[in-house]
Amino acid sequence: MIPALLRRLGEPETAARLRRLAAGSAPSAPLSLRFDLAATSTDWLHAIPPDIPFWYEAHPALGQYRLGIGHALQVASAGTQRFAALDNAFAGLIAAWRHDGGARAFCGFAFDPRTQGPLPNALLALPAILFEADGNGCRAIFTTTAGRLAEAPADWQHLLADPPSRCEPATRPTLANTTLADRAWLGRVHAALRHIASGHAEKIVLARERRLSTTTPPAPAALLAALVRQQPTSTIFAHGTGGTVFLGASPERLVRVRGRQVVADALAGTAWPGSAALDIAKNRLEQALVVTAVRDALAGACIAPPQAGPLEIRQAGGMAHLRTRIAGQLRPGVTLFELLRSLHPTPAVGGFPGPAALAWLSAHGERRSAWYSGGFGSLTPDGDGEIAVPLRSALIHGQCIDLQAGAGIVAGSEPAQELAETEAKFMTMLDALDAITEEFGREAG
Repeated sequence: MIPALLRRLGEPETAARLRRLAAGSAPSAPLSLRFDLAATSTDWLHAIPPDIPFWYEAHPALGQYRLGIGHALQVASAGTQRFAALDNAFAGLIAAWRHDGGARAFCGFAFDPRTQGPLPNALLALPAILFEADGNGCRAIFTTTAGRLAEAPADWQHLLADPPSRCEPATRPTLANTTLADRAWLGRVHAALRHIASGHAEKIVLARERRLSTTTPPAPAALLAALVRQQPTSTIFAHGTGGTVFLGASPERLVRVRGRQVVADALAGTAWPGSAALDIAKNRLEQALVVTAVRDALAGACIAPPQAGPLEIRQAGGMAHLRTRIAGQLRPGVTLFELLRSLHPTPAVGGFPGPAALAWLSAHGERRSAWYSGGFGSLTPDGDGEIAVPLRSALIHGQCIDLQAGAGIVAGSEPAQELAETEAKFMTMLDALDAITEEFGREAG
């Protein structure tokens, strides 16, 4: 496939197509050129580059896979106005974007608008190359700006010529003693319960981190392949910067827009093998708080009050959650970024009421690295898109692998059970890490 694409990029017709797209456009205008591919099914993991920024988004159960390589354009932002900044930037891109179908942008953002870390706090990017596979077939979309019209084919050929990541045998990660960190986290749970008992909040979500070390970090492609196998009903996501990779599998969709139809998930409550039943009072309380908050957040954006569907059980590997889908029809002109500003963070990742919970978290030093419990997804030039909440994630940097998990604290929460819940959530990534180390162990044997 790659050799054929390299040849097509060098053909005179490709240059002619680019000139037709660029006619009359400003130098900063994005241009996207589509090539339909003969392949019928692929997850694109074999094409992940080792030293170039990439994006990966997959819904395995739906047969949808996307891999973005390199950046034709990117916009980063931070602070309380980050969604407005990205909204304005995307509106400008849409107005100037010339494409012949299939173009897409990626977006990711942190939980806290003030977070400074290994990834930009909020990032919107048009990949230079996008590979897609879904029920409509496979395609490659190449994007550049009109000002780089002459250089574009060579730029794309260079990106394609970069060899994909090699799946070197990964060494089994080790975990340092966490006794003191666990005690500190349990202390925060007790403090949150006291705050809730005082009547200042109904729910506070506390995140917890485990740091693993390894002499040979896992290849992103191998880890993503394990997640695709183990979590087919989840959103599998990844963003790599060339030195740092943030990836995982999330059961929670924050929001989806198709035309003027909006759908959001209210997801809360957790059960796992050996835990209390999912349908207990504590879980139902958590779920009810999220439903209320999501409906209220969408109400101002919809023509009529959004409607909540039936309560469902959302299975994700060995974990189960309560989920309610909330849907409505958007008012004309409402954008996906405006919805993000209204919805994020939901009580599923922050707490309830939102301002009180967030104030407590800030006062008590809550820290969440990369885009954990923020957002990750993609958008089309017509404004459609879907954003997931990045949960069950790993941040791979150097020889460190940072796992994060959270638990919702409400009246009646048992601290030991909340700790056990985070341990169960860590298992999504730990199982994937075990799978690839065992696989390479078998190959070496």
